[in-house]
Amino acid sequence: MAPFGNKYDIITIGSATVDVFVHTDPTQSEVLRIHKHVDIAYPLGAKILIKELKFFIGGGGTNTAVAFSRLGLKTAYLGKIGKDDNGKTILECLFKEHVTFIGAYGDISGYSVILDSVHDDRTIFTYKGCNDDLSRNDIDFKNIDSKWIYASSMLKESLITQEKIIQYAKRKNISVAYNPSIYLINTNKSKIKRIIKNIEILIFNKEEAQALVSDNTDNIFNLLFEVSKLGPKIIVITDGHNGAHCYNSYDEYVYSAKPAKVKVVETTGAGDAFASGFVASIIMGKDISSSLKLGMLNAESLISGLGAKTKLLDTRAFVMAERDHRQVLQKKL
Repeated sequence: MAPFGNKYDIITIGSATVDVFVHTDPTQSEVLRIHKHVDIAYPLGAKILIKELKFFIGGGGTNTAVAFSRLGLKTAYLGKIGKDDNGKTILECLFKEHVTFIGAYGDISGYSVILDSVHDDRTIFTYKGCNDDLSRNDIDFKNIDSKWIYASSMLKESLITQEKIIQYAKRKNISVAYNPSIYLINTNKSKIKRIIKNIEILIFNKEEAQALVSDNTDNIFNLLFEVSKLGPKIIVITDGHNGAHCYNSYDEYVYSAKPAKVKVVETTGAGDAFASGFVASIIMGKDISSSLKLGMLNAESLISGLGAKTKLLDTRAFVMAERDHRQVLQKKL
């Protein structure tokens, strides 16, 4: 049963893509360290044989929409999907997952090519397609009838439109959770600061937090304090194997938890899985500790398989979070 009287419990705004996972023979490539980062190198001019191709639906907007729906929330997705075969595949996925599409149609759908994982990480080539073209005229604001909005990174015209939707949400007392990317922060910092001034939940990783406040400190508490000055009520900073840290301005405590050890198959979509799990738990009235646990359980399940939606948890995750014994530390900021 939906927790609110609105048409939807949550609307996600973000990208939709078809993701193709490319698996090659590791003997055809090398892992090098150039310019202070790790690189995958393939011989110039060579023909690289692909051992396996697997296709999934991805994109921050649809990943989180499916996650919220599986967790029991009545969910709609707002974005732009191409009038092509890939667009049909994306819509079929949303329909199957009981997510209502309230967006618009463009020319060519988004597409991503994801190379082999190396050291639990991967390289992604992304073609944005019509994901960047969501305009104000594409939006029927009568459809934005929800208690919550979850906004993930969008660029160009879509970013402008997303900001207008968030402004509308403020006027209508719709709570907003936001997950900006490092690229978005680096290229639109002033706009991002304007957007997050009045949002409820901000979720991003340590690198993104550092970029937002222009501070390369590794001190998570300092980062949380500086970000809190920008306005969000609840701030979550994830830091890989070091875990996740949440500042709750309502009680002025920082909550910290570490992930469990799981066998990693692929990490694509892990951030979306964590964020949607955390936000869904907050929406359902759970406390910060339970919400961190549910977010981590969702991400841990996802990375044990392939694809950004395949192993997302369902409503049983709430019981799993209640029974999860990982320690959540609390400290006054």
